[in-house]
Amino acid sequence: MNPPSEAPESHVNGMTTPTAPPGSAIKSKSRPRKAPELQTIERRNWLIHLHYVRKEFDTCKQLIKEQLEETRGMCEYANYVQGLTLRQEGKIQESFELFQLCNILNPNSAENIKQMARSLFLLGRHKLAVEAYLQAQTKTEKPDWELHHNLGVCYIYLKEYVMAQDQLSIALENNKHHQTFVMLAKLYLLENDVQSAIATYKAAVEYFPENSDLHTTLGLLYMQIGQHQKAFEHLGTALTFDAKNTRAILAAGSMMQSHQDYDVALSKYRIAVHSIPESPPIWNNIAMCFFGKKKYVAAISCLKRANYLAPFDWKILYNLGLVHLTMQQYTSAFHFLSAAVNLRPTRGHVFMLLAIALTYLDDEENARQAYEQAVSLETRDPSICVNYAIFCHNHEDDSMATRMINEFEERVVRFRQSTGADVDTEVMEAGSKLATILGIESSIFAKRSNRTNQDGIPSEVLVTESSNKEKEEEGDKIATPEGEDRGGKDAPDSSPEEQTSVQEEVPPADSSQETQMKEREELV
Repeated sequence: MNPPSEAPESHVNGMTTPTAPPGSAIKSKSRPRKAPELQTIERRNWLIHLHYVRKEFDTCKQLIKEQLEETRGMCEYANYVQGLTLRQEGKIQESFELFQLCNILNPNSAENIKQMARSLFLLGRHKLAVEAYLQAQTKTEKPDWELHHNLGVCYIYLKEYVMAQDQLSIALENNKHHQTFVMLAKLYLLENDVQSAIATYKAAVEYFPENSDLHTTLGLLYMQIGQHQKAFEHLGTALTFDAKNTRAILAAGSMMQSHQDYDVALSKYRIAVHSIPESPPIWNNIAMCFFGKKKYVAAISCLKRANYLAPFDWKILYNLGLVHLTMQQYTSAFHFLSAAVNLRPTRGHVFMLLAIALTYLDDEENARQAYEQAVSLETRDPSICVNYAIFCHNHEDDSMATRMINEFEERVVRFRQSTGADVDTEVMEAGSKLATILGIESSIFAKRSNRTNQDGIPSEVLVTESSNKEKEEEGDKIATPEGEDRGGKDAPDSSPEEQTSVQEEVPPADSSQETQMKEREELV
């Protein structure tokens, strides 16, 4: 007999087949009914949010379109997310209009006003952005560090540095965020206060000890003030946490290159070139390593590649002229140095090399003008004076040569007093020989007079003393707001011996999308 719970069976040809039980025995097992769709304005918000955070923007935009059609454009959240999506696509004005609509739908929301302010900032309307942030501040119940941070960034672009410093300090009091530390340090650098910037980065490193970018920038600042041991420590820490940090690799390679350890520097650059094979600075540095190893053909090959990637970089053109001068290819050197002069007419070292090239091309008049321009632009480097003095003596102008030797002596004394180091041996020997020929006696040549009396007229000196290498323009090492000069006319430059660079590629000034991406990183 079948159990009560099983259906009865009937026998057909020795087989059993189930038969349907009576209707009263069937228990109803119907599926639960689907919840009715609520005709509310916000019913799809959760789904829109889900697709947005997953970056499924096509599906998200389709849902937003359906939601806005149903609500006749009255859904605040759909308009809000659509504004965020349009801003990511670079449509800043359209996103600003949508956030304005959100503010009309919900005038008590501080978040809508903050997004309006951010769009205004990206449009370059910084004063209106400040007004919007201040309006949002009145609608917040508790301190918002993000709002104070963004206000500080806006004040930096308006060059109101005192207000910017106050806002960034308030942001740090409310929340220790690494981006706020970075912007405060950039503010100090704009005011030429390197020590305060270093102190800010040191405080940031204490809170974020594993942030490789902070260690890298701090190392670059220590390089700028000449504390190479501390710089190397922080760059090593940055590479410990991020072995592929190209900025740290380039900076460490540049330090080794400045100490003439070219093989180790090349090993560093070999690692970085796999990550940024189209970076002009790295090919420029590789070329100057080959130049230091006297592999001039390889140096020219790398410099030509760097010049192809950055045809308007004056440092690369300068180095090409230097290498061609060394190879006695004076016409090619003149070609590249002329281009460098046109791009950066405020550098005395470029005019000095141009004058040497013109001297060998038998253009006395233009060479003299180039030397005079170099002496007037560069007031610290002794090598320019000694080269000009040699040129004047070779062209029978001993009065000007004597004047330049006296200027050379003054510069040597000032250099020794300011740096505590001595001038390059080759430069001193050339100056000593010419002073002996001209009958000039000076205490700075006393140690070399016995050895140089028998020598002939010296030739021009292409390189300057290694310890006289002035710091190079920082460029992208320390980012500045768009529109600010990234070095300035008075920014120090590296020596004519090597124009090494540890900066990353700088986006073109007219690239609006890349400018927006940069500004997004500054705003939190």
